Amino acid sequence: MSCGRLAPMSLSLPADPPRSRSLTGVLAQSVAALEGSSDWLPPARSVIVFLVDGLGAHNLAARRGHARFLAAAGGRRDVARTVFPSTTAAALTSLLTGVDPGVHGIVGYRTRIPGTLIASNQLHGWETDGLDPLTWQRAEPLFAARPGRAFVVSKPSYTGTGFTEATLRGAAFFSSDDLDERVRIAADLAARHPGSVTYLYAPELDTAGHRDGWESERWTDALERVDAAARRLAGLVDARTGVLVTADHGMVDVPAHKHVLLRGGDHLLDDVALLGGEPRMLHLYTQEGRADAVAAAWAESEAARAWVMTRDEAIGAGLFGVVDDEVRPRIGDVLVAARGRTAYYDDREADKRPQKMVGQHGSLTDEERTVPLLRLGAFA
Repeated sequence: MSCGRLAPMSLSLPADPPRSRSLTGVLAQSVAALEGSSDWLPPARSVIVFLVDGLGAHNLAARRGHARFLAAAGGRRDVARTVFPSTTAAALTSLLTGVDPGVHGIVGYRTRIPGTLIASNQLHGWETDGLDPLTWQRAEPLFAARPGRAFVVSKPSYTGTGFTEATLRGAAFFSSDDLDERVRIAADLAARHPGSVTYLYAPELDTAGHRDGWESERWTDALERVDAAARRLAGLVDARTGVLVTADHGMVDVPAHKHVLLRGGDHLLDDVALLGGEPRMLHLYTQEGRADAVAAAWAESEAARAWVMTRDEAIGAGLFGVVDDEVRPRIGDVLVAARGRTAYYDDREADKRPQKMVGQHGSLTDEERTVPLLRLGAFA
């Protein structure tokens, strides 16, 4: 299932390139390659999907001199489009289930639990907000159908979390804090288990980007380590193992002077009962019957800095794919997707630490939505 085309004339939204491949199909096509039935990939004995969190295709192209192995592995067409919102929770869930956010229900970073005034964090709020991993995420993970032939190699801190259970159940979990060790484990699993698919996850680049920005030396250093890890992985696997290197989203740097701080008494908060989403893609949950008025106020004030749309407009534009009835109330009544280098913060919050983030994502720009899709091993 694809995200659909994103350019209805009334909203003037960015359009997906013709014949663009969706991140939603990457793992499903990898599994099909094991059976020789993939539309994208040649047959493979085993498969590794190496997910580098935060590695946008534009970011990689701009720093290709620091990632020569990855840059040489593909060209401008070796890309995929991530989902909307271009945020980790939604994107990884689509990758790992093979369906769009409108079906699996993870429609943002923080989304409302229907019938409440709780905007639950979709990565970390499972335990604190009582989200059931077996039901809140509504689609069957692809690994659940592959007992004994599905593996996850990630950091120890993700072991047994609600998000892990919601998206990766059915897979055997292996962990290490060291990226090189994760690469070694993934290559070993692929070699020892024909017919298996291994999901190798690297969050280090995303962490560096959020803290210091993707244009920072810290991010570049992290990219060099990721590039070396990909080179090492390619050297460890045999010619029958297919490897895909991809990402969940790209990143833009937002300087502090581009922050829009929403404070008490701000007219943009009139009739807004709850703020969700994240700084570059707000979900505004409005008072009953006030969605159109809130959308009009935001459009009048922010049209130069954001795409503003109602829930119905966003669904009609296909941004979330096909949206099931149960998922609709999780989506904001009004959505505000930042253009350029803008970020929106609720300055009424006591915790100001999120305002220190430099690298950000979540919106509709090419920098955030275009990710690499690089083929190594049997897929090269």
